[in-house]
Amino acid sequence: MASASASSSAVAHRTLVPQLGKSAETPSLPKETIVLLIGTAAGAVLFLIAALNVLGSVDWEIRPGEGGGWNPGLDFIVLGLLAVLGPYGFVASAKLRRIQKIEDRLPDFLRDVAEAGRFGMTLPDAIIVASRGRYGLLTEEIKKMASQLEWGVPVATALTLFEQRVPTPLVGRVVSIITRANEAGGNVADVLTMVAHDTREVQLSMQARQISMLTYVTVIYIAFFVFLVTIYIMAAVFLPQMILAGKGISTSNLGSSGAVSLQFTFVPVLFIAFMVAVIVHAVGDGIMAGVLFNGRLADGMQHATIMLVTGWAIMRFVVPPLST
Repeated sequence: MASASASSSAVAHRTLVPQLGKSAETPSLPKETIVLLIGTAAGAVLFLIAALNVLGSVDWEIRPGEGGGWNPGLDFIVLGLLAVLGPYGFVASAKLRRIQKIEDRLPDFLRDVAEAGRFGMTLPDAIIVASRGRYGLLTEEIKKMASQLEWGVPVATALTLFEQRVPTPLVGRVVSIITRANEAGGNVADVLTMVAHDTREVQLSMQARQISMLTYVTVIYIAFFVFLVTIYIMAAVFLPQMILAGKGISTSNLGSSGAVSLQFTFVPVLFIAFMVAVIVHAVGDGIMAGVLFNGRLADGMQHATIMLVTGWAIMRFVVPPLST
C-alpha cells in the first residue's frame, strides 16, 4: 500500500514539474499595452473631432458659446494627447515602481540565501529557509519560488519562472549568474555574496544618477511655468494695450489719412500660437524630464501628462482670451 502511494506521488511529481514551467493559458498582452491600444483608439477619435472642428464641419466646444474653429479644435487635440499619454504613462510607471521596490530588496534576499548556504544547505534548501524572512513586495515572489522548490521543481526552473514574473535586466542578470554557478558546483554562497554586493552597487549608482538628474528635471518644470507666466503677462497686459492702441489710431485722423497704421486684428491669432507652443513644450519637456530622470519613456509620458493638463487649464481658464 505504501509503495503504491509512493509510486503515485512520484508520478504526480513527474506530471506537475513540467507543467509548472509553462502556462496553461494563452499568453495575453500586458496591461499597459492594452491601456496604450485603448488610449490610442480614443485619441484617434478625439483627433478626428478636432479636425472636424477646425474645418467647420461640427461645432463641439469645451467652453459653451465659443463656437467652432481652432480653439475647440486645440482642446480636442489636448484631450487626444492625454488619452494616449496619460493612462499608459501612469499604468506603466506604477508597474515599474513595483518592480523597482522588488529589486530594492533583492540584495537582502541574496545575502540571506548565502548565509544559509554557508551552513551546508543546498541552494534549494537555502531559498526555502530564506523565504521565511520579510522582503517587502519581494516576499510574495520568493514564497512562490519556495513553494515550487518544495514540490520538486528544479532550482533552475524556479529561478527562470521568477525571472519571467519580474522581467528586468537586473533580475535576469542575477538569475543567470546564480543558475550557472549552481550548475558548475563549488561554493555558491560566495557567488551569492558577490552578486548581492554588485546588485547593491548598481542600485546605488542608479540612485546617484537620479539625484544628479533631479536638478535638470526641476529646471525643466521651472522653465515651463515661467513660459506660462510670460504668456499670462502678455495676454493680460501687453496685447490688450496693443489692441486699444490700434483701435484708437484707426478711428483717429492719423488712421483715416493713412499716415499711421497699426495692425491689431491679428492679435487673437497669437492666442492660438501660444496654445500650440504650450502643447509642444508640455509634451516635449515632459518626455525629456522622464527620460533624464531614470531613462524610462513611461515616466516621461507621466510628466508630459502633468504638464499638458496644467498648461491647458491655465491657458483656457486663467489666461484672459484675446478678442478685437
